Amino acid sequence: MTDALAALHAEAFETPWDAASLSALLAAPGVFAVEEPDGFILIRVVAGEAEILTLAVRPSARRGGLGRRLVEAAVVRAAALGAERMFLEVAEDNVAARALYARTGFTEAGRRRGYYARADGSFEDALVLTLNFSR
Repeated sequence: MTDALAALHAEAFETPWDAASLSALLAAPGVFAVEEPDGFILIRVVAGEAEILTLAVRPSARRGGLGRRLVEAAVVRAAALGAERMFLEVAEDNVAARALYARTGFTEAGRRRGYYARADGSFEDALVLTLNFSR
């Protein structure tokens, strides 16, 4: 399973996670994945909070609603596991991802300067986004 997730992650990101990293994350307490053939989301739930660790959608499957379905399914499952809010970091220059998260109700809560290292040696700020679940 993690080999397929790693291959998909490699299609979606310039600095992908390998199968061993994904396997270790999935073995950790509170971590789960929601998967579809062309994408997956990895979530960690701890102490009433959920974190999106990664969301990967195959480039050929983008702009068709898959990302939104994955986020919405993750919210439902995280809430069932006791989470009351969800957060994530997203690269400031990732306009498509930021639009997806805005459409699903996330709002900006902060910034992490130089959080993402790029393949060319540069760094990009991350925006911290949050979504409070309605009970």
